[in-house]
Amino acid sequence: MPELPEVEVVRRGLHEHLVGRTFDAVDILHPRAVRTNTVSLSEVLPGLTITGTGRRGKFMWLTLSNEAALVVHLRMSGQMLVGAPGVVQSPHLRIRALLGDVELDFVDQRTFGSWQYAPLIDALPAPVAHIAPDPFEPSFDPVAVARRIRRKNSAVKTVLLDQTVVSGIGSIYADEAMWAAGVKPTRKARALRQRDAVALLSEARSVMARALEQGGTSFDSLYVNVNGASGYFSRSLHAYGQAGEPCARCSTPIEKTVVNGRSSYYCPKCQVL
Repeated sequence: MPELPEVEVVRRGLHEHLVGRTFDAVDILHPRAVRTNTVSLSEVLPGLTITGTGRRGKFMWLTLSNEAALVVHLRMSGQMLVGAPGVVQSPHLRIRALLGDVELDFVDQRTFGSWQYAPLIDALPAPVAHIAPDPFEPSFDPVAVARRIRRKNSAVKTVLLDQTVVSGIGSIYADEAMWAAGVKPTRKARALRQRDAVALLSEARSVMARALEQGGTSFDSLYVNVNGASGYFSRSLHAYGQAGEPCARCSTPIEKTVVNGRSSYYCPKCQVL
């Protein structure tokens, strides 16, 4: 599933190409892509202008001229592609929207993703209001979030994936942040010192910032930006997916374990906290 850097790459592309454009027509090609709506997107979106874009964690949205939002859930395989009308002919095309001389296409092979029309509440779409701030938001308080992490009795890896504690960190960047901070994924969060929890959040932000610079992480063709290009951060991973490979710090082979049903990769020698 795309994590914060991948979603942010897509949001930036949408902002660059779509802000100021008006929906002319919206064609729904698969009902699952609009399953969370109580209104018809084909009826409500035409005539509305995109005034901006937003993101919190893994959630992104287009703000609309009627003070509502179009929330986009990429889920496992969703793609937002912007280009000339009629170019995208994928069998997995779920929604086609025409905005002047530009077409916005939602392609989703596994049909887990969706578009959702929603009101804005204090500048956030209603479906996103329950999500905790992410490390890139100005209001993010790492000291306070570290305290919240240390109140949890779960493994550190599990807490980092809890989007009500801190949003945007998925399995890839959780493993990379724990490797960088020297924290073992199975360690109980409540056993962390405050300074270690703060350092872990700092490393999470740092690794996601580096991923952003490289267009995110692509392991296959399912994650691409709005122009269809892949990200290259997978070449810079130190822990995630590296089982059996030598640790970049100490050369000890990276090991794989399972934490609360999620695969986790770590160095058994370096990650001792």
